[in-house]
Amino acid sequence: MQPAAIPTTGQLTPRQLQLLTVIASSLDNRCYSPTIAELADELSISRSTAFEHITELRKKDLLRASPGKARSLRPTSKARKLLSRIDETPSQPPEPPHKSIPLLGCVAAGTPIHAIENPDSLSLESYFGIDDNTFALEVRGDSMIDDDIHDGDYVVCQRAPAAANGQLVVAIVDNENATLKRFHKEDSCVRLDPANERYEPIYSNNCRIEAIVVGLVRKL
Repeated sequence: MQPAAIPTTGQLTPRQLQLLTVIASSLDNRCYSPTIAELADELSISRSTAFEHITELRKKDLLRASPGKARSLRPTSKARKLLSRIDETPSQPPEPPHKSIPLLGCVAAGTPIHAIENPDSLSLESYFGIDDNTFALEVRGDSMIDDDIHDGDYVVCQRAPAAANGQLVVAIVDNENATLKRFHKEDSCVRLDPANERYEPIYSNNCRIEAIVVGLVRKL
């Protein structure tokens, strides 16, 4: 004789699985099973609905009960194996929904063009190819204002160990001070240029490139 197959959760409705779990938990923690009324209250369903679920679970050989006895509901060995298998399955946190803004086409900043709607969507993820090396920083200060980077803007950065001359970078100076500047490699040191005449360039022999700036986000 072939052993009876253990049913998968796909053979149970979510409510039936809930009910089975509540019964097993009550037996494990309080050493007695809940009544139909208690099950109905626990799951916020009617007693008749709870009774219907119990009947279905008994048909599936997942639950047994002694006729005429209160608190006699017992998960079968198959039910225990099913619940144990579910408990051993690592739960995955739900993926947060990725929000995007409708992208409806183009608009001219010079000679006007025909308004042609071309529905699409725009998100930071799709635009910058977000991965573990992509992050954003809020800009504090006005040292890069002539590059049109203002206090309160957000720069989108890509982690990188090096940069080319003229690239906009996030650099760590003296192992502790982070700054947003234009990178230039000189013979004996690194020069970090601001984009505001009120600020002087930073010259350093102890400079580490943290990231290259690849984008700018601003709320008008």
